[in-house]
Amino acid sequence: MVFSSALFIFYFLPLFLAGYFVTPRRWRNVYTAAASIIFYAWGAPNFLLIFLASCLVDYLIVRQLAAEAEPSRRKTLLVLSTLINVGLLLYCKYSNFFVEQLSLLAAALGLSAPHWTKVVLPIGISFFTFHKISYVVDVFRRKSEPTSSFAEYMLYITFFPQLIAGPIVRYHEIDQQIRHRQVSFDGLAEGVWRFTLGLASKLLIADPLGTVADHIFKLNPANVSTGYTWLGTVTYTFQIYFDFAGYSSMAIGLALLVGFRFPENFNRPYVAESVTDFWRRWHMSLSRWMRDYLYIPLGGNRVGPVRQATNLWIVFLLSGLWHGANWTFVCWGAFHGAFLAFERSRLAPLFFRLPALLRRGVTLFAVTLGWVLFRSETLSEALARWSRLFGFGPEPKATAAFARATVISDAGITVLAVAAVWCVLIEPLLEAMQHNETERTPLFQRVPALYPLALAIFVLSILALEAGQYSPFIYFQF
Repeated sequence: MVFSSALFIFYFLPLFLAGYFVTPRRWRNVYTAAASIIFYAWGAPNFLLIFLASCLVDYLIVRQLAAEAEPSRRKTLLVLSTLINVGLLLYCKYSNFFVEQLSLLAAALGLSAPHWTKVVLPIGISFFTFHKISYVVDVFRRKSEPTSSFAEYMLYITFFPQLIAGPIVRYHEIDQQIRHRQVSFDGLAEGVWRFTLGLASKLLIADPLGTVADHIFKLNPANVSTGYTWLGTVTYTFQIYFDFAGYSSMAIGLALLVGFRFPENFNRPYVAESVTDFWRRWHMSLSRWMRDYLYIPLGGNRVGPVRQATNLWIVFLLSGLWHGANWTFVCWGAFHGAFLAFERSRLAPLFFRLPALLRRGVTLFAVTLGWVLFRSETLSEALARWSRLFGFGPEPKATAAFARATVISDAGITVLAVAAVWCVLIEPLLEAMQHNETERTPLFQRVPALYPLALAIFVLSILALEAGQYSPFIYFQF
């Protein structure tokens, strides 16, 4: 069940909200956790019992950890909980990949491949694993008190707006909201607005651009011209942003409807002035998680330049692997890690002396090249597409398959232009309106025109939903 489906919009969400507001306050956490489990079971019923069992074990371990005073025992329980969660993630997400590599090695040595039944990847496992680790670490560090009941714990782990594809909400960010929260008219209005914007980002921008990108990326790179290779790369660059940022906006909006305020996950990443700045703006919840639970424990910025660069590489190699069990993701992480290491090197001042507009252009160019790695199925495919981007090799002959109308329509060109204008002009304007430091009045009270605008955008999105095909969010596979 995805947020951009008729099943969710017209059935699950209205029924959930109706039940939530008629449920007594003291039972709302139980009700929301139960509804969230039903939401998850709809998409992953075969994994549900294992998921619930792992949550129960984790909850009991952390209760014992919170009650312990002996530091060594606390550390043992922390390690035990982390090993259980990471072990489950490794088995479900990476065992197929590791066995595949062993099979290739065995074939090279003339040995028979190991017998293996492929493991089906449970949806959302990368995200709820990080939530579970955040919970145990925050309690271990005494940054937060443990939940007072299993229902509260399950609400944090399973809350359906962030369960499948984030944002990654660290426990200490919402622990007080789990215990005490209020629903206001302003919160409801903002929630509807954020959900509507996210829905439009997905259905009106990401999906049409994804159709173009999928058409080009499915073809042999050797048969695609340089111009069409750039078209596929650029459309995917905007598709993944509007798809993932759209999901995050919908999740934030849904949380607001029941009184939760999630941290933002995107902040105009395509106007970043460096790759470091890009990661302060892109998937910010992952960047913060990696910083607080991996980079800083490794030494962070408190070590020498060589060790710091090594820490960055480790973090981004693992970040790449977190995105998927494929060498393309590992190399994508290494690609970004190399830029971050450079931006902390002695040569970095040469780059940062460039005009801001030029730095933005260079950064966007580097990020766009990285998306080729991210989107390609294999490293050889990514290298071939990079080669075509720069015009290496003979230009393939034009064919009927590459008549412009078969690749991108006039409407598609319009959507691509809208995506570019939105990223460069409209988002900064909306952000300035939303976060005006001298004006504390809620946005919807200052700009009444947003009410009919939201309704118009919602109607357009529903029309696109009815006319289109099922298109899951890109990050569901992670």
